Amino acid sequence: MTTFFAQPYDISATGFYFEDSEAYEVKIGPIRNDHGDPVEEFEIQTIDGDLIDIECCNAIGINQVNIIDVMSKLEEWDHYQKINVIIAVGECGYSFDIATDDPNDFDIDIYDVSSLRELAEQFVDEGLFGDIPERLQYYLDYDAIARDLGMEYVETAIAGRNMVYRCG
Repeated sequence: MTTFFAQPYDISATGFYFEDSEAYEVKIGPIRNDHGDPVEEFEIQTIDGDLIDIECCNAIGINQVNIIDVMSKLEEWDHYQKINVIIAVGECGYSFDIATDDPNDFDIDIYDVSSLRELAEQFVDEGLFGDIPERLQYYLDYDAIARDLGMEYVETAIAGRNMVYRCG
């Protein structure tokens, strides 16, 4: 469960913590500043939770308009959909409407490898460079292949896990 904090822009008002949409809606209504006026604008901050959820919130850019949709999607999406959003929106620059867009619709390639060299080795093993006899694979310069792959592919770390991706 992710913990959020609604920080009022009005410095004479006090914010509140919440973990679900019901608590958010109940707590946001009665907030008043020192003059008794209702507070209307809040900055929404992620305080605690799974690292993947926090990174997803940072990529999406949570605010008081989309926070309820974000909380719903964090519950609904699986780990790989969250990774798609983090990479596509946070790193590739795709726009994303939390209410209507699908995290599976991005044109990105993600590989669960820790480095470009490992991706180069995987590509050779899969036959991407043609059929290379095993006895010759020992003579391949995987570092050179990795440097070439670095023109299109990028290494990143998401929630403490290394990955390589390519934006479409």
